[in-house]
Amino acid sequence: MNVSDLTLRDLEYMVAVSEFAHFGKAALALHVSQPTLSAQIKKIEGVLGVALFERNNRRVGITEQGQLIINQSRVVLDESRKIISIAQGKIEILSGPFKLGAIASLGPYYFPYILGPLKKAFPKLEIFIKEGLTENLLEELRAGKLDAILASNTFPEDGLRVETLFFEPFMLAMPSEHEFAHAKALPHLKELRASDMILLEDGHCLKDQAVGFCASNRRGNIQKLYATSIETLRQLVATGMGYTLIPKMAVYPDPRLKKLITYREFDQSQGAKKVGREIILVTREHFSRMKDIDALRGFILKNLPHILT
Repeated sequence: MNVSDLTLRDLEYMVAVSEFAHFGKAALALHVSQPTLSAQIKKIEGVLGVALFERNNRRVGITEQGQLIINQSRVVLDESRKIISIAQGKIEILSGPFKLGAIASLGPYYFPYILGPLKKAFPKLEIFIKEGLTENLLEELRAGKLDAILASNTFPEDGLRVETLFFEPFMLAMPSEHEFAHAKALPHLKELRASDMILLEDGHCLKDQAVGFCASNRRGNIQKLYATSIETLRQLVATGMGYTLIPKMAVYPDPRLKKLITYREFDQSQGAKKVGREIILVTREHFSRMKDIDALRGFILKNLPHILT
């Protein structure tokens, strides 16, 4: 076996099949026929002496060894793209297509603050936005479908570069008739009861963070009422179903709910346990456009939403 027997195109074939889990769709994306792609994958497996994919009538799976090879192939492809950047000499920072993801509990509330100023500062930037759950966004990031994501640090960082951006406080949202709404000060975190909290459904990191702030002996007593989004969460609070933690950027005046919901801030003074989350910028460890990542982080830090400063 000789590494020169493999080409960058071969690596693209492997990565495409792994991303689409379908030979026909991968062939279409690669602008080749399906028989050609199938023959190339068979040739690659012959060169490597291992099976990369498990094929059946319904789907294409990836073998354990195949996954390791494909992960390394993505690294090689990322590094190879740097050759073009070097050959072209100076390339403007943050220009051309850039695919940015954000967790669903952040994107709709943060993007309105940043996208306009970002486009004004970098007019040649073609930014594509994707919102979703952390696990799904990380999968697309590792697969090269996204260039970077904005998230909360709740996952292993292996193979990733993680940069801290800012701290976003959580506020307690409660029915306006709730006892906490009229108290002189919010209760200590230990007094929050998971059984009284309305949470986002599984998959949202905000759910785990919210439960994490409750006393350890009360975390298992969670009411079986979940929302699919922060907006649904807000509506459930307004109907008196319970209270919840909402990120500060997601708190805004809604005339329809003004008399139904009360938002209150926690004590974030020095020495108190901070109630909130760290927002981070995540990319692949060997991403070929790391200067763009550095520029994006710098821009975000200089243009923090006024409600966070």
